[in-house]
Amino acid sequence: MTYSTGSIGMGVWVTVPGLLLLYFLTHTLGVPPFLAGLTLLLPKIVDVVVHPLLGTLSDRQARHSGHRRGLLRWGLLLGVAMAAMFSVPAGLSGPGAALWVGGWFIAGNLLFACFQVPYLTTPSDLRVGYHERTRVFMFRMLFLTLGLLGAGVAAPALVASGGRGDYSRMALLLAGAMVVSCLVALAGVRRLVGNCGFRLPDGRTHTALGDIRIAWHDHDFRALVLSYLFTGTTTHLFLAALPFYTEYVFADGGLTAVFMGAFLGPAVVAGPLWLRVSRRIGKQRGLLLSQGVFIVGSLVLLLGELLGVAATVAVVVALGIAFAGLQLFAFSMVPDAVAAAEARGTARAGAYTGVWTATEATGTAVGPYLYSAVLAVGGFVSTADGHGVAQPDSALTALLAGFTVVPAVLMATAVWFQRRYALDRPAGP
Repeated sequence: MTYSTGSIGMGVWVTVPGLLLLYFLTHTLGVPPFLAGLTLLLPKIVDVVVHPLLGTLSDRQARHSGHRRGLLRWGLLLGVAMAAMFSVPAGLSGPGAALWVGGWFIAGNLLFACFQVPYLTTPSDLRVGYHERTRVFMFRMLFLTLGLLGAGVAAPALVASGGRGDYSRMALLLAGAMVVSCLVALAGVRRLVGNCGFRLPDGRTHTALGDIRIAWHDHDFRALVLSYLFTGTTTHLFLAALPFYTEYVFADGGLTAVFMGAFLGPAVVAGPLWLRVSRRIGKQRGLLLSQGVFIVGSLVLLLGELLGVAATVAVVVALGIAFAGLQLFAFSMVPDAVAAAEARGTARAGAYTGVWTATEATGTAVGPYLYSAVLAVGGFVSTADGHGVAQPDSALTALLAGFTVVPAVLMATAVWFQRRYALDRPAGP
């Protein structure tokens, strides 16, 4: 349980920038949509390079020291980047503000990667089997969802007025929670590895580029990674677009916190249900089922204004239950792929996790960027300091289609790749 507590801080970092940063840039800092999207996208290009490198570095550290906690400790500084990113100096707006936010976003992502890569590699290191790996990730996903839920409800409520000071106070408060979570996780990793045993990476010398090549040539892992790329893009687009949906479809920005609660609340209790599904039909079918529900739910949200708030909340609840399955099944399949690779003679858990987290980071960036591009094409008009402005009909059409049709298409692509995964069977001891 102490290991899983680390996911609370991860959930905060994933949620707050994903949910509020695009809205913060376009509605408080006066950054045009296209530039705002680039501000979120470009830092993630660094992640794509850094994550696999950190995966290889983590494997090397594990071989020398017998653990991966060295990199984990850098995650304690993530709270500094979180607070600074939303504390934009009063004299900065437009491109200058975008540069400030983007710089701190890069720093935060690097610190997050130092924590995330070894943290998510831990289940692959354990000497446990197929269903036990799912169980470890079930608890991890439970605490991640608690972090997502807490931040997803609290952050919009704390910045309801749209002022810069509110964003700064919100970030400082949640940064404290992140630091505490990381401290507990350090103790949890030590305890979990001590109880379950530690599987050392192979001792052969290898490079990050070689690790990436091996991971990419693994057919099942490649299918899983490509599927999750589109899944992650979809879910992070959902987070970035939600404030726009509540503001312009229902004319009530306060509903953002309500919808986030409806999305993530059910996900807290859905983990054990999805675990039962996994034991009955396997992770692959469970993941495909979750993806299918998300496709249908996204399209139903097109009718949000006609359905009304209550019915739309019910649809969002269904999406939240599907979201829990998307996370649990996909993440718990990564250790299965690592175990299968070990059986073939290549045990490089950190390298596989580095590729995986790089893919996740790409999805977190592409989702908001894609939505910002849809807004730009529709002619969306940015504002400063939360002031309202009438949007053209084309912008309203774009923001609705970007929240509904685009996610459905993206998730359908994820299904296409996921169906090529063929490793849904017990693997390893």
